[in-house]
Amino acid sequence: MTEKPESSPDAGSPPARASWFSEARIGLAGLVVGLIALVIAVAPYATGGSFDDRVRTYLLANPEVLQEVSDALNAKAQEAQRAANQGLAEQITARAAANPALLAVDPRDPAFGPADAKVTVVEFFDFRCPGCKQTAPEVLRLMQAHPEVRFVFKDWPILDRGSDGISHLSARAAQAAHRQGKYLPVFRDLMAEPDLTPETIARILNENGVALPQAEAAMASSEIASHLADVQTTATTLGLQGTPTFLINGKASATIQPADIDAAIRAAKAG
Repeated sequence: MTEKPESSPDAGSPPARASWFSEARIGLAGLVVGLIALVIAVAPYATGGSFDDRVRTYLLANPEVLQEVSDALNAKAQEAQRAANQGLAEQITARAAANPALLAVDPRDPAFGPADAKVTVVEFFDFRCPGCKQTAPEVLRLMQAHPEVRFVFKDWPILDRGSDGISHLSARAAQAAHRQGKYLPVFRDLMAEPDLTPETIARILNENGVALPQAEAAMASSEIASHLADVQTTATTLGLQGTPTFLINGKASATIQPADIDAAIRAAKAG
């Protein structure tokens, strides 16, 4: 998840994470560390030499112990991060439940799927966000896999220091494309473009059949500026901490893993 820059609240972790470590492996690491401590404790009675030398000799003879300790530390840090993400998701969900208007239908938002869908997925994102870029193809695949689900796109350009940066320009371009019925292909190509510049954004609009004079006028309009400001207000009120953030029927996802979003969609459909 990409966190807010300091001016708002660093580009964050991509959706693909290292494999979680099993409890059994953590237990093994703890056992090994305990054995090291025992060996060091009895070593003064069995051998000479300094404490540092004994530790060094043992670790040189058993270097795999260092990897075990590193794995255990990583696993502990990942578990702490999962718990923090879950706690944040619960807070966001509670705020959404307390104020349903925050996620009420906004006709200005690009939305796809039945208006009366049982399940609605809302994504807050920034076109420069690494996690957003990596999840974007999977989001489009989820839309194809769940045609009865409504997907709502909230352009939230948080990686700019002001309102004139590339994130805002990309969001305004996508909104202008939406007014010409070209949102999804422009969304796809903006997310796939590694070097977003005014020139590449204009090229993407043109390649997808967006009329540039009308798009430029829309991008400079107060209507789109007001819309993006309203998305910012909603995100702030919900307490969102970064992009992408997914909410499924008002419940914030604790992860950005597409498989987890898919599971949440299926659970909501079955509920």
